[in-house]
Amino acid sequence: MSSSFGSKLKVSIFGESHGKAIGCTVDSLPAGEKIDLDRLNQFMGRRAPGKNKFGTKRKEADEVEFLSGIVDGVTTGSPLTAIIFNKDQRSKDYKNLDIIPRPSHADFTAYVKYKGFADMRGGGHFSGRLTAPICIVGGIAKQILERKNIFVGAHLLSLGELNDDSYDFVNLSKEDLELVSNRDFPVINEETAELMKEYLNNIRKQEDSIGGIIEAGVIGLPVGLGNPMFDGIENKLAKVLFGVPGIKGLEFGSGFQGTKLKGSTHNDAFDIANGKVVTKTNNNGGIIGGISNGMPVLLKVAMKATPSISLEQDSINLNTNRKEKLVIHGRHDPCIAIRAVPVIEAVVAIVILDLIMEEGLL
Repeated sequence: MSSSFGSKLKVSIFGESHGKAIGCTVDSLPAGEKIDLDRLNQFMGRRAPGKNKFGTKRKEADEVEFLSGIVDGVTTGSPLTAIIFNKDQRSKDYKNLDIIPRPSHADFTAYVKYKGFADMRGGGHFSGRLTAPICIVGGIAKQILERKNIFVGAHLLSLGELNDDSYDFVNLSKEDLELVSNRDFPVINEETAELMKEYLNNIRKQEDSIGGIIEAGVIGLPVGLGNPMFDGIENKLAKVLFGVPGIKGLEFGSGFQGTKLKGSTHNDAFDIANGKVVTKTNNNGGIIGGISNGMPVLLKVAMKATPSISLEQDSINLNTNRKEKLVIHGRHDPCIAIRAVPVIEAVVAIVILDLIMEEGLL
């Protein structure tokens, strides 16, 4: 399995959803960086399961234990390894799923790839549970970036057909990016939040699920960060973002909607503001030719509906090669995009920190 990424900052994720623990190892994290562990725990709590009725009923405190790389809240420069012990597994809910694959889960592909030996309880190494270690690294990366006046944030832009307010593409602020960080439901417009909650209650009653879109933004990036062609900012972000379970689409700036605009409208005309080169619009999402142009970096990811639902579905028995009906038992999110908001923040922060280090700016 390939569960590592990064150029200068190398991150490895390990563990399975129902194993003893999950965790991460980070190489080349700069020494001497003060990490506010209370802030890190608060960030982890945004993703943690079991905190409200809109997520899985599996309850995990997601308490981080550092084995190396940090002493008294300060990074030492040696490889940082951190673990989170799994405490609320319920593997009996996954009995027989090793031979009856769940639709839209990685059960079947993993069964073939790893010849039936992969631990797929709770999704195993393919589970969204593995995004918790990503949040450890991302929470640390966010704090380091903030000291360089680089800020990363995200919110739930849409849930089904319901839409939140979008970020301001040109005048995005730190306050905008931090707006949802202390809310139990990660949307900007609180009226929309109530509509989404009502919709989710109906989805749960139907024993079904729904997908969503997450919008993320970055401000404070220096002009000239990144590379052309295959090592651009978009390339590096895309590689890691698609490692987040459930992500099926990605766009930067105006993205697919931009295809409906004429060049005269889509082009980001230049201007001067406070002595700096800026653009009047930001349809390119702050990146041109794989390189940052000083405007806010904006991206959106599409996350599919939670594949684990309680409705009866069609599957097959891998031992008999015959069709079978499947009803999934267990504790699952009606919309995984909600708890994925801090995960997207984490991924973006890690990739940006790696780019900063690669450029020798840290």
